[in-house]
Order: sequence, then structure tokens, then C-alpha cells
Amino acid sequence: MQGKERKRPLRNSRQRAIILEVLKSTKTHPTADWIYEKVRKKIPNISLGTVYRNLSVLKEMGKIMELNCGEKCSRYDGNPENHYHFVCLKCGQVFDVEGLAVNRKIDEEVSEKNGWEVFYHRMEFYGLCGECSKKND
Repeated sequence: MQGKERKRPLRNSRQRAIILEVLKSTKTHPTADWIYEKVRKKIPNISLGTVYRNLSVLKEMGKIMELNCGEKCSRYDGNPENHYHFVCLKCGQVFDVEGLAVNRKIDEEVSEKNGWEVFYHRMEFYGLCGECSKKND
């Protein structure tokens, strides 16, 4: 239950399908501008505004995740399942954290100790990626 529920079902548009296809084909957690450039190769007359609107709809539908990792612009993830991310403070890349399941116990503890109803949590780790770490040595 990460996104808002829409009252009326949305039909899948060709534009939305291509945007989703582009997003699912990468693990780089791209910006809307990057997605726009890739989608324009398949739909030359698409506007950046249309890409933003469709990203918003895809997020509402629960098909993608929007990430705000302290940057001026959002990044998008084609994997809508709750999972952790690592953000490199030097190069700015965002990576999926592999091999670490989301700790659902934290949700329960926060709920119990504060009287809140927690649906999910998000967490990012910050540091230097392998490449940037090697450059620092």
C-alpha cells in the first residue's frame, strides 16, 4: 500500500508502456530527463511534460518507485517492491542493495511504540561506491 489508490482504473497507453519498458530495462535509477531522452528514440514527438505525467501515474499505480535521495531531482526505479538503496556521495549513482531483505520488524516496533499505523519504510545508505572508493585509495 505504497501509493494512493485511484478511484477509476487507468488504461495503459502506448507512451506509458514504453516509459515503463525503458525504466525496467535499466538498473541505474535514472532521472526523468534521462528517461525522456531514451523514450524520444521510440516516440520522437513526446514532450518532457508527458514523461513526467506518466511517471507520476505509474507511481500512483504502484508500478514504479520515485526516489528523492537529497538531490534536486527525483530518480525512478522500475522495481516497485520495497527495497533498500545505496547512494554514492561522490558520483551520485544509486544502487539497489542486494542480499538484504527489508526489515519488517522495524515497522512493527515503530507502530507499537508510537501508536501509529506504519505501512512501509524506506531507507538509503550513503557512502562511496566501489569505483569511487578505489579512486580514493
